[in-house]
Amino acid sequence: MYAVIKTGGKQYRVAPGDTIRIERVDGKVGESVTFGSVLAVHNGDKKILHGDDAGKASVTGTIVAQDRAKKVIVLKFKKTNQYKIRRGHRQNYTAVKVGEIKL
Repeated sequence: MYAVIKTGGKQYRVAPGDTIRIERVDGKVGESVTFGSVLAVHNGDKKILHGDDAGKASVTGTIVAQDRAKKVIVLKFKKTNQYKIRRGHRQNYTAVKVGEIKL
C-alpha cells in the first residue's frame, strides 16, 4: 500500500516505513505529523483511490530529524569585467518516517 501526498509545494509517493525529506515543518524530534492533503492511495489489490475518496484518507508519521542539507555553491562569473560572486546556500529540511496510511 502506498499514497501520494502533497506538502511544501511538492508531491511525494510514500509507503509505511519510508523516510522522506520534506520542507521544514514545526515540531521537535519524536513528535507526530499528519499530512492533510492526500492525492491518491493504492491498495494491494490493484485499486487506486483518488479524488474525494483519497481526500478522506490520512497519512501520519514521526519526525526523525530537523537538519540542513549539504551546502550548494553558486558561482557567478564574467571573464571580461573582473566580476565574480561566490555564494553558498544550505536548505532546511525535516526528515519524517511514515507510520501508517488510514483509509
